Amino acid sequence: MASTIVNAPYTVPSVKGFDTQNYVGLRLISSLRFNSGRTSISERSQRLLVVRASERHDGHLKKIEMSIEECEAAVVAGNVPEAPPVPPKPAAPVGTPVIQPLQLSRRPRRNRQSPALRASFQETSQEDTPIGAMPGCYRLGWRHGLVEEVAKARDVGVNSIVLFPKVPDALKSPSGDEAYNDNGLVPRTIQLLKDKYPDLVIYTDVALDPYSSDGHDGIVREDGVIMNDETVHQLCKQAVSQARAGADVVSPSDMMDGRVGAIRAALDADGFHHVSIMSYSAKYASSFYGPFREALDSNPRFGDKKTYQMNPANYREALVEAHEDEAEGADILLVKPGLPYLDIIRLLRDRSALPIAAYQVSGEYSMIKAGGVLKMIDEERVMMESLMCLRRAGADIILTYFALQAARCLCGG
Repeated sequence: MASTIVNAPYTVPSVKGFDTQNYVGLRLISSLRFNSGRTSISERSQRLLVVRASERHDGHLKKIEMSIEECEAAVVAGNVPEAPPVPPKPAAPVGTPVIQPLQLSRRPRRNRQSPALRASFQETSQEDTPIGAMPGCYRLGWRHGLVEEVAKARDVGVNSIVLFPKVPDALKSPSGDEAYNDNGLVPRTIQLLKDKYPDLVIYTDVALDPYSSDGHDGIVREDGVIMNDETVHQLCKQAVSQARAGADVVSPSDMMDGRVGAIRAALDADGFHHVSIMSYSAKYASSFYGPFREALDSNPRFGDKKTYQMNPANYREALVEAHEDEAEGADILLVKPGLPYLDIIRLLRDRSALPIAAYQVSGEYSMIKAGGVLKMIDEERVMMESLMCLRRAGADIILTYFALQAARCLCGG
């Protein structure tokens, strides 16, 4: 049995003499009559739902159901309530000159006119905020907390850091344009640290998820598809901005196809031949990232990242990704996560002459921390053993949230 839907447009008759400026929500209410599978409108039941904009009762608009004739008669009889007066503008002090407003296309003060707006657009916090899912880790204020943490790390021999920004929602957008703002959080932080510690080695993260209102590593099309080439265009601008600020190593973690070669070309074109690329070559769509995404509030707003991050079940695919990145000009190949993927670290170590990095991710860190807090394991020994295993598998570089704690252990502190 087939059914047919007929869309029959209907024009609402005008109401003579009716002041529509004082009303909102004029809507025709009609009863429906069904004939032979078609829908028709009964002319005998035309009525208007009139909503008076100025009349409210207990916070709700007052609705008056009247026919067209009744509405016209009420207007003619002068029974329509008067519109409320427009409130006067606040008076300026006596002596204030009367001038024409400046023709400004932008007025930055608009974003500062109330505490709520100022809080929404605040770019950074000067306070160190503990991360609940990662005991012992903090979101660090860029002017003070971060500088102090770097000083502590240097005191025990750690002189390389990776920056991950927590960006306010007000600065996020579907295209992640804040990622290449030369006055943004990451460039300002790089400049601050380089001014204080010129020999500090700074790695940066190249991806759009901290800056995306969708929470994905790339630009999201209307149908939910992550747009590869358009995202790479943005990543190139982000990497150049970071290099311009003084980054030593840019680290594309997005897993878009072809991004290493494009970033290398963009860096070279701007004269940053000396800036290295650490490519997240084998980054898996892992469940071990949860605590980190909570820390940066960068969970995808919908879906997951499985169309660009690798399937945890795959082994040979890591060779394909690593081969492409090396051919495109990567200087370091990274595997993420670390401990659950020791076989992948060993695989890349055996197949490539490039330095291999392993990322001991937030889930690995938090499990060891939780076990230590619950007295189920010896936290310090398990921490050091896990790092040793990453090294044994072939990692030349280890990214870990245990860096400061492990360095103190090695120093006997």
